[in-house]
Amino acid sequence: MTIIGIISALVVGLVIGVLGRLVAPGRQKIPLWLTIVIGIIAALAGTAIARSAGYADTPGFDWLELITQVVLAAIGVSLASVAYGRRRKLMH
Repeated sequence: MTIIGIISALVVGLVIGVLGRLVAPGRQKIPLWLTIVIGIIAALAGTAIARSAGYADTPGFDWLELITQVVLAAIGVSLASVAYGRRRKLMH
């Protein structure tokens, strides 16, 4: 993987993670780095789901793939928020 590929993955992960965070209900008290990691994982998983379902390679922008990625990111952010909140309570 090239430096451009790594930077692209980080940017896409940040965008997908932030969009997922905006869609997720409630307030999420997780760090930005965790949002980026969740966004990267959601972007990869969403692309895999879109490819296996056959809607990843459409003409123009792949809106269904983006929606899949954002929904996965929202689920991931919500789960991470609950887990991260419990972890912080246990440490205090």
